[in-house]
Amino acid sequence: MFPLEQSKLDKAIELLSIIDITSATIRQVCALASLLEEEAGEKMVHLEMGNPGLPAEDVGIEAEISALREGVAGHYPNIAGIPSLKKNGSEFVKAFLGVEIPPKAFVPTVGSMQGSFTLMLLLGQRIPGKDTMLFLNPGFPAQRNQAKLLGLKEESFDIYSYRGKKLEAKLESYLSKGNVTGLIYSNPNNPAWTNLTEEELEIIGRLATKYDVIVLEDLAYFGMDFRRDVSHPYEAPFGATVARYTDNYILMLSGSKIFSYAGQRIAIVAMSGSVYERRYKYLEEFYEMPVFGDAYIFGVLYCASSGTSHSAQYALSAMFEKAVKGELPFVEHCREYARKAERTKKIFTDNGFHIVYEKDGDNPISDGFFFTIGYPGLSSKEIQMELLRHGVASISLASAGSEQPGVRICVSMIRSEEDYENLDRYLKEFNRQHRSS
Repeated sequence: MFPLEQSKLDKAIELLSIIDITSATIRQVCALASLLEEEAGEKMVHLEMGNPGLPAEDVGIEAEISALREGVAGHYPNIAGIPSLKKNGSEFVKAFLGVEIPPKAFVPTVGSMQGSFTLMLLLGQRIPGKDTMLFLNPGFPAQRNQAKLLGLKEESFDIYSYRGKKLEAKLESYLSKGNVTGLIYSNPNNPAWTNLTEEELEIIGRLATKYDVIVLEDLAYFGMDFRRDVSHPYEAPFGATVARYTDNYILMLSGSKIFSYAGQRIAIVAMSGSVYERRYKYLEEFYEMPVFGDAYIFGVLYCASSGTSHSAQYALSAMFEKAVKGELPFVEHCREYARKAERTKKIFTDNGFHIVYEKDGDNPISDGFFFTIGYPGLSSKEIQMELLRHGVASISLASAGSEQPGVRICVSMIRSEEDYENLDRYLKEFNRQHRSS
């Protein structure tokens, strides 16, 4: 039973050849949690992985089944995307973000993971000397690993102490060097669940234009800042985006969380029209395609996967279309994550923990898919290790580039009353052992 002896935790970590738990990947932590469950003979509370905890939207399922029955599985898809997906994606962005992007600039990818990976590759090539990605931390650890795999240089800073007006001087200190080609962040943020304010987005957009930096805005959790209702198509308030403040942007919209369609690995990359049409000498020489959008589709994506699942494109297209018509209340469906987060946060704070990234400006962060917790006097590694020993799996904030002590909590895998009860029981014991130490 939990808590386990330290020696048993150490043995499991050694068995999986995990060198440093704070830099372990999410999948490694999942594997470790499985071993610990076997050792303890009882269930862990899985708060480590952002696996959607809601059923996939029926609209997508039915559209995909219909497409398969009509024979699309026997044909390669157009690598640039089926026409209906490009059209409906453009309408979705117009309806819910209030931004107009031409259908031509919408390109399907095998999830946003493929989108960010392939975009970083091309961004690193577009201009000699612009060879560095800038990460606003904390961020999705896998994207930092992508830059590492591509051999790109990287810069980063933790925005914890640089919110609001403070962001401008800090950001300019990096961009003014002239070597940054792209800036990447998620909004809402994974792992902190902070949301950039309009003031901060304006700063990012203005400086991106000034220094010719392309912003990669990952909208994986679009609509899930439940403090503002963006669920009404073509009506304010619209979703927050840097696209209102610069033309130097590329948006990534995934079906995984918005529509709980993670298993089919489908997303879109949406470039501003001006980014798509920009011409670069290096791309002309290397790909024999001077236009950025063409080089991305026919140069990079073709080599990466030769296209995105044909039937899944029909699914995402149908979900976009129904959402725009007001017939798919995807924001309301995702609100379940807020309810889970509110309850889970209370269990943590009732047992001596505190929220690390707790505010956007003067406002408490929204309840949603993630939040971050710390415990007085303990480092990120100590919190993560002790939680594991007590039956709770999480990932370290250090792995997300944060300089704050704590761990990321994901509520999507909480699926029963038993999970809440176990969490409360495990944390009570954690707090009992540590509050007097």
